[in-house]
Amino acid sequence: MSEIADYYDLSRIRPEVQNVLNRVNELGRERFAGRAKAVDDDASFPVENYRDLADEGFLGLCIPEEFGGRGFSMSEYAMVGAEIGKYCGATALTFNMHNSSMAWSRFMFDMPNLTPEEKATFAPLRERQFRRAVAKKAIYSQPISEGGQNWTSKPNQTQCRKVDGGWKIDGFKKFASLAGYCDYYTIVCTEVFEGQEPRHEDTMLFVVHKDTPGLSVKGEWDPLGMRGTNSRDLILKDVFVTADDLLMPRGIFNKTLPNWPHMMITLSPTYMGVAQGAYDFMVDYLKGKIPGQPPIDRRMYATKRIAVGKMYARLANMRALWWQAFGEAKGFPTKAEVLRMYAAQYNVMEGAAEMTSMAIRTCGGQSMLRSLPLERMYRDSRCGALMLPFTSEIMEDYLGVLALYEMDELDHAPGDEGGARNSLWRGDTGSGARAVR
Repeated sequence: MSEIADYYDLSRIRPEVQNVLNRVNELGRERFAGRAKAVDDDASFPVENYRDLADEGFLGLCIPEEFGGRGFSMSEYAMVGAEIGKYCGATALTFNMHNSSMAWSRFMFDMPNLTPEEKATFAPLRERQFRRAVAKKAIYSQPISEGGQNWTSKPNQTQCRKVDGGWKIDGFKKFASLAGYCDYYTIVCTEVFEGQEPRHEDTMLFVVHKDTPGLSVKGEWDPLGMRGTNSRDLILKDVFVTADDLLMPRGIFNKTLPNWPHMMITLSPTYMGVAQGAYDFMVDYLKGKIPGQPPIDRRMYATKRIAVGKMYARLANMRALWWQAFGEAKGFPTKAEVLRMYAAQYNVMEGAAEMTSMAIRTCGGQSMLRSLPLERMYRDSRCGALMLPFTSEIMEDYLGVLALYEMDELDHAPGDEGGARNSLWRGDTGSGARAVR
């Protein structure tokens, strides 16, 4: 199995980050990899992996040090997610759901377009979440997807209405990862008003405890890949919340997230890790170093060596662009930085599927046995290109639009105006409401 020095320039990574990456690899080799098959076979949540991550303090990676977290940047967090993904894709993908809630509170708070009054209201809300994750080891889920529509194109169907003392939430979430296993759900919903059509500008985020009356988990979970995410349906009926339950104050989501677009590519570290894991397995398999398998050396075949060379080149290209994109993650990026971000997302999600497919073809038929991890990695890798808001097809469209149109032309560029274009980054000149996912 690879080490971080095999693909990162360690002189550019802080020692404390290297220590976390190395510890993740230790946990991966000693525990996560061995548990991954049962998690996949049973479509069961990786509870033991989360216990290990919590014990190591990794639930607070993106939380500022002043609140007991590690204060990792977005790129540092992404590297950790990718290392977990080498051993268990489902653990890495759900780990991102938790950390994304922490990251939203961390990085949105620092946006320069917030007023002092907005930050003063925001500060106690984010501290409450940070303290829960650090002191109580609370796990957060971040369900956003909803059935029946592309949720990048219209306001969330899950809605909240003002009542005495707070709001009541009604709606549902599809693919609610960690459903039934997290402590809190970060619910993205639309505040609605009598006589007014729902608007993106009225997007609200509430933190709802798992035992809140009116909240329930329904349905079965038996997918092709990422089976351990336990992404069942989340139903909300007359769920009462107060202002203290807000993840961020009213209006902040729409004011900040469109101008921090890298926040939407945090699913990609998982698939970067899956791609690396498939390559690592292939190399060890060809060397005859897979535990429990005959020590057969297959390196003498030129066809296999050529395939390995092609895969290494593809993987190195993917990681280089991906690492650069995360290194550029910040509020108010440039157009060039956003184009690289879209390209990185596209290359990782498509590349992971290509890498696992090529690894199976290179290793041969035996590698498709379910007793070996490559078959699971192959299935897991197929999910990446499907994940909103940045599916592969959407990325192809966005790259073309940004390359061909000037910033002041984006709102009028022909195409899918009523669909996924609503999450296209438009910089300072575009409509912020349309940029909300």
